[in-house]
Amino acid sequence: MNHAADFESAAVQRLREDLALALRAAAHHGLAEGVCNHFSVELPDGSGRFLLNPRGLLWQEVRGADIVMVDARGGKLAGRHPVEPTAMFIHAAVHRIGRKACVLHTHMPYATALTLTGDAGLDTCLSQNAMRYHGRVAMDRTYNGLALDHREGERIARAMDGRDVAFLANHGVIVCGDRIDFAYDDLYYLERACLHQVLAQSTQRPLVRVTEEFTARVAAQIQGERLQSELFFEALRRTL
Repeated sequence: MNHAADFESAAVQRLREDLALALRAAAHHGLAEGVCNHFSVELPDGSGRFLLNPRGLLWQEVRGADIVMVDARGGKLAGRHPVEPTAMFIHAAVHRIGRKACVLHTHMPYATALTLTGDAGLDTCLSQNAMRYHGRVAMDRTYNGLALDHREGERIARAMDGRDVAFLANHGVIVCGDRIDFAYDDLYYLERACLHQVLAQSTQRPLVRVTEEFTARVAAQIQGERLQSELFFEALRRTL
């Protein structure tokens, strides 16, 4: 397999540009944390290889040329930058075990704040933004420190149980999708939903939840039409 040729192909270059755009957008929206956390997307050829942001760069400075390619175990195959170990362990496992094409892991403020609470995450029966995630969220209530080996990455992947969104106790969140634009849209609105919940809870006034049945109907409406996600990502491409 010619990793260098594949890395420079037009299709992979497009993926690299899209992944870099998602990273810059996350920095623009206040979802980044130093040079930590990672976004990845699997190559569509079934090889198990995936693209990942490199170690040591702020998300706001990442361009397509900075993205690296790694194998199914997280070993670097192509690219000019090194790879951070915890990225390999978490992302490789979620791609391999969870069968997710795009994996976005952040410590974004409001979502992470909810991982520190007894509920451990988002209440999908509160805001309209939260309802889009109904039935798609896993709560990983076990915190084992930094993911410094394959076992912890695999534990996180199994705790997700096939869901698109995972709240990792005392840690952060993972958002997955079949496409970068869809996954980024979900990441952005997840933070908005968490922000609304934290603000509402801070008032110490009673919260108004809707029924599970109604929430499921709203979730189906939102997931049934993703043109807005595409338009949002293209707007980010024009402005960032």
